[in-house]
Amino acid sequence: MPTRYDYDLLCIGSGPAGQRAAVQAAKLGRRVAMVERRLALGGSCLTTGTIPSKTFREAVLHFAALRDHPERTRFARFDYRPTAEQLLGRVEQVRRDENSVIEDQLGRNDVTVLRGRAEFVDAHRVAVTNEEGRREVSAARFLIAVGTKPAEPPGVPADGQLIVTSDDIACLQKIPRTLVVVGAGVIGIEYASMFAAVGVEVTVVDRRERPLEFLDHEITDELIHQMRRRKVTFRPKEAVEKLEVIEGRKVGVLLESGKRIVTDMVLFSVGRVGATDELQLGRAGLEPDDRGRLVVDERFQTSVPHIYAAGDVIGYPSLAATSSEQGRLAACHALGAPAHPMAPHFPIGIYAIPEISMVGEPEHVLTERKVPYEVGIARYREIARGQILGDGDGLLKLLFARDDRRLLGVHIIGTGATELLHIGQTVIGLGGGLDYFLRTVFNYPTLAECYKVAALNASNKLLQADEWPSHPADAVAELPRVTPGVLPGATY
Repeated sequence: MPTRYDYDLLCIGSGPAGQRAAVQAAKLGRRVAMVERRLALGGSCLTTGTIPSKTFREAVLHFAALRDHPERTRFARFDYRPTAEQLLGRVEQVRRDENSVIEDQLGRNDVTVLRGRAEFVDAHRVAVTNEEGRREVSAARFLIAVGTKPAEPPGVPADGQLIVTSDDIACLQKIPRTLVVVGAGVIGIEYASMFAAVGVEVTVVDRRERPLEFLDHEITDELIHQMRRRKVTFRPKEAVEKLEVIEGRKVGVLLESGKRIVTDMVLFSVGRVGATDELQLGRAGLEPDDRGRLVVDERFQTSVPHIYAAGDVIGYPSLAATSSEQGRLAACHALGAPAHPMAPHFPIGIYAIPEISMVGEPEHVLTERKVPYEVGIARYREIARGQILGDGDGLLKLLFARDDRRLLGVHIIGTGATELLHIGQTVIGLGGGLDYFLRTVFNYPTLAECYKVAALNASNKLLQADEWPSHPADAVAELPRVTPGVLPGATY
């Protein structure tokens, strides 16, 4: 084994985990390289996943607004159906722009980018193969951040047009009139809601009783209600036995129950598997699980001490945001730099239509753990900003501990949910709770006012349950004296 390696850290994969790890290692003054098999950097997040899907969603929202609110423009047409080119037109431009940002960031930090397919030669060497040939490089430490790829559909392989996976959406040539989405996970629900918003007749098939089981059940119920209003059909507790192409034009979906659905297109989104099959991990002493994922400890270290893994390849939570932080922390530990563990309360964002976001515990989990709590709810229709945006269905839900009034969970469905959530995330992270929201003034008109309304709602319930602080007189004494008609602190 050589005493000197080509690099101190070699990152395999250029998605969020690989990017952040490489930049962090470079900031620590180490020699860093990154291997990427695609021409573009950014991994699946940029090429087929997060960025394309969210760009697609913005276009869908635009066309849906024209159809649902014709009063906003005299050019709206009730029978108008957008084309694939119109909905996907900006995807490539956004990908190019984001790729340039990533290349610039890596270049400024002197990270060497090696293009090609990587495979381990032994525990400290990797071979990189591309059209120009094969070369071997060595590294003292590795970070595996190759992400995932879609699971294969049964019966007929995905062809990118009739039977597609989430990786194919950005390359669609036409928008179907009918669509069956197999799998009611995050990806399936996001795309089902997007296609339904532009008038596609969508059916969602899933073997579970309810979609997105980890969400607060009230939020899930509201999501299902809003999607059904857009004529989405849910077929719970159903599994797909096989798919078959009919005369090259339609797809037959045969369910295990014997039912058969004929549709223009099938989106198969039943999970993803780790993209580790080409890495020859056995040569480095590693073995993935049956879904191609790697097991790591709290420091993102595999069973081989100098090899780390981060991002979707290690499984839950499989979010771009958490992957970035996992990569950074893995690089810090690998190179001996101090770092705090990842915060336990990370945000989850689901970019369906409507948008959903959560942090902390849902109601059913608190109930199972026998944690006494109180609920505060604010509905967008009660908030001026909600009326301005035309979103009367959104809601924000706060869960507070009854004993010390700490904020335990934030659950939002509606416009701007993923942005609005961060206020609650901050309060949870700092150990705050009900009293913070009661004392705080929010800008008007904003969706952030929902926090105040929800807090007042919870406070009123606690009062009715005789949960007022033990010394209410002291609490009143702390309030500033106010001269009638004069606002405290105001200048006249």
